[in-house]
Amino acid sequence: MRTVYLDNNATTQVAPEVIDAMLPFLRDLWGNPSSMHAFGGQVKQSVERARAQVAALLQADPSEIVFTSCGTESDNMAIRGSIEASAPGTCLVTSRVEHPAVMGPCHRLRDLGHPLVEIAVDSGGRLNMEELEAALQRGPSLVSLMWANNETGVVFPIDTIAGMVKGKGGILHTDAVQYAGKFPIDLRQVPVDLLSISGHKLHAPKGIGALYIRRGTKLQPFMIGGHQENSRRGGTENVPSIVGFGKACEMAMNAMSDEATRVAALRDRLERELLKTCPDTQVNGDPAHRLPNTTNISFQYVEGEAILYHLSDLGVAASSGSACTSGSLEPSHVIRAMGVPFTAAHGSIRFSLSRYNTDADVDHVLTHLPGIIRKLRTLSPFVT
Repeated sequence: MRTVYLDNNATTQVAPEVIDAMLPFLRDLWGNPSSMHAFGGQVKQSVERARAQVAALLQADPSEIVFTSCGTESDNMAIRGSIEASAPGTCLVTSRVEHPAVMGPCHRLRDLGHPLVEIAVDSGGRLNMEELEAALQRGPSLVSLMWANNETGVVFPIDTIAGMVKGKGGILHTDAVQYAGKFPIDLRQVPVDLLSISGHKLHAPKGIGALYIRRGTKLQPFMIGGHQENSRRGGTENVPSIVGFGKACEMAMNAMSDEATRVAALRDRLERELLKTCPDTQVNGDPAHRLPNTTNISFQYVEGEAILYHLSDLGVAASSGSACTSGSLEPSHVIRAMGVPFTAAHGSIRFSLSRYNTDADVDHVLTHLPGIIRKLRTLSPFVT
């Protein structure tokens, strides 16, 4: 049975070119890049080349890139490290639709006594900018807001937000895990202080990420115990994955036009036909400001888990929300924050495509999913 993989916001296929770039560092070039000898030194050069490739994706300086194990570590390092380096009483500001990797450390710090403000979103997943402006009036702040939502694809206006935060003397961190590689980022123009990205959302392997730290930003180290990464993140470097990450960032720069056109057209056709063939269905999120690969659709009167099980039996991989919160029978916090009605919230499915998806993948879903919805609705107590 063929697999139709439409869960790319959870993780992506490792690109064959990325695997080829990594293999020499698993077979032959296995030296420690921190070693003094030449065998390790040649590996160090490859790490720095990858750092430059990641920096190029963000239009940043390579010295501002710190390699981490994943986006979650990058988020924790940015938030907890900033608070440790900030003045007492610094207020944390985030939104009600952040990824758990941001909400988790923010809630932990709140429980430890740090003030926290969570900004609401409207029914389209758009940030309440008036609430943000009011929060910034409270005094020194660390603001952590995602650039694009992992469940709905809704894009926050980080360029505008950055101006607001810097105008009040605050620090801005953005989780750009979903945004990076799909839209251009130019950190020479957008005054973000800290930015998180993750390799496995960019067709690199799992277990590698990076944190951009703007020169001059104060940050306490999160991983302590070594001099690696300019003493900003201890631990022996994951060289094969770092090299693969660099290659994936280079490839992403060349694939953005495909994401913005062909992949977006596939997403739009899938969405349009499902709305046409499945009554009582709605798209969640702002259709004008979202990622080109993502659609979140609510099928009223049915359970999302049941839809996913039926799709899985047909080889289709999709999601009901963040992979980090899978297993919960409750609607996601993102869908709840948007005020999606109860009868629709439980039937919300996220389809997230990549450059490896085809028209045949979309055809497969369109052939089978309307029948699945009709069948499940015959069993629903909400349908009369």
